[in-house]
Amino acid sequence: MIYLDNAATSFPKPEPVYQALDRFARTTLANPGRAGHHMATAAEKTLDDVRHALNQFFLGAAPERWAFTLNATDALNMAIKGVIQPGDHVVTTDLEHNSISRPLVALEQAGTISLTRIKSTDGYITADDVKAALTPKTALVAMTHASNVLGTVQPIEAIAPIVRASGALFLVDAAQSAGVVPIDLKATPIDLLAFPGHKALYGPTGTGALYVGPRTDGRIRAWREGGTGGDSSSPTQPAILPYFLEGGTPNVLGLAGLLAGVLWVADRGPDALRKHEVDHLQKVGDWVESSDAWRIAGRWEPSTHVGALSLIVPDSLTPQDLGSILDVTFDVAVRPGLHCAPYIHRNLGTFPDGALRLSPSPFTTDDEISRFLEALTEITAGVL
Repeated sequence: MIYLDNAATSFPKPEPVYQALDRFARTTLANPGRAGHHMATAAEKTLDDVRHALNQFFLGAAPERWAFTLNATDALNMAIKGVIQPGDHVVTTDLEHNSISRPLVALEQAGTISLTRIKSTDGYITADDVKAALTPKTALVAMTHASNVLGTVQPIEAIAPIVRASGALFLVDAAQSAGVVPIDLKATPIDLLAFPGHKALYGPTGTGALYVGPRTDGRIRAWREGGTGGDSSSPTQPAILPYFLEGGTPNVLGLAGLLAGVLWVADRGPDALRKHEVDHLQKVGDWVESSDAWRIAGRWEPSTHVGALSLIVPDSLTPQDLGSILDVTFDVAVRPGLHCAPYIHRNLGTFPDGALRLSPSPFTTDDEISRFLEALTEITAGVL
């Protein structure tokens, strides 16, 4: 298969990830921190190693500020529902995945918060847009770093200081950027950073993390309560990080794979990995430019783009039809539809059918992109 759905889940994984999963499953798959035997302590050390690797990679304040989650959705819910208070005002954007949009809309409909949704222009939000949306009651600005539909990278380095000056917390969804766009938590005042492990960090599904910066201390509430392994005597969740946010047995096997993925990405560098993917998308952009029937969703600027690109299909076809034909006839995996981000599709005028998204990886080849474009040409030859 020509796999061009890496914005959903990366495939294949780097070989060290498979090796780490196999080795850990065979030798160290015990319950971390729940016993004194050597397998349990080795499993706990693996979790510590992942926290240290993440803290070093993103330049966070301390390893214990990285709480493990099931995925980015879990991390975003933990952040949003952990810090919001009744009467708060929240700012978000129309670029958001439902992982941000749905929790906020649910809180708005319950009367808990008031919500402002900034409308993007050609797939971008500016710092001035955010500044204009802030009010004295704004407690949280929650936004994506890179759109999962358009691939457009938002200027969080310019936005973060404005949010910090207002006194609000800044929550960044790095689902599409972590691993391919450098994020420096020392230089950029981000309070909460959420991402999955299974995309551009090349871990398995069921992994993710939430970074909780120092300004969240005393403000974030536990998302779940339960066993933490270390302190069983307290009647409530132990207040110490990261265990305050990590009730229950973590996906230690998956996190062992994530550790290998993070180290693989750190060795190659996010910029180099992003360039490989965007160079492939440039070939698609050139093909679209030569066509009267196809369009790119949003503004295509390679310098501010990750490896995801959505195509607005010709009027005579639907993204779903194209995706099915590509899969069944040409063995090409892409993602048609709304991509769990309906607000940006309404902005684009592509609601309710959506668009056709492709997302290459570091393992995608020139030949695979050429074969994808040849397939599109063949499919549409008889109807355009």
